[in-house]
Amino acid sequence: MSYKFDGNKVFFTSDTHFYHGNIIRFCNRPFKDVEMMNETIIANWNNTIGQDDIVFHLGDFCLGGSAEWTKILDRLNGKIYLIMGNHDLKNIRQGYIDRFEYVAMQMHIEIGKQRIYLNHYPFLCFDGGYKDVWQLFGHVHTRKNNTGIDADRLQYLNPTQYDVGVDNNNFTPVSFEQVKRIITKQIEKGGL
Repeated sequence: MSYKFDGNKVFFTSDTHFYHGNIIRFCNRPFKDVEMMNETIIANWNNTIGQDDIVFHLGDFCLGGSAEWTKILDRLNGKIYLIMGNHDLKNIRQGYIDRFEYVAMQMHIEIGKQRIYLNHYPFLCFDGGYKDVWQLFGHVHTRKNNTGIDADRLQYLNPTQYDVGVDNNNFTPVSFEQVKRIITKQIEKGGL
């Protein structure tokens, strides 16, 4: 089943890792502590996202229990769809799943004629990936000088794939139009 959305109102992000102190060190994030990280990501989010905008969060939203999740959700603009990441599976509890518009392991959406497959993880193969389907993902924390465990595998991505995670996008959600420009450029360079 595919869900259709208006591209002017759609944004994507992933791997905010609110309240996750160790992620600062793991990913060389430019924050002195969790509070600074949380506040920066929340400010960037709310400066980008309006109340009626739709945000697809592709996983690893927040660490902690319902107090932490609720504190963050109370402050974020937009209607949030959560595609669950590995950390969310451990942390999601009854009571705030209904704070999201929708929670799923993956989603297929359409914006205009563009079909998009959303998953927390980058896929080596996915339906339509060699033609015109985009795959947006998080998990791998793409960044300059990435030394993460998955870094060497990222060379195998298709030009139709893009990491919407905050480490790859200046700690800010990206709009459908931005993603379209990036993927169009990647296809021109990659010659699919």
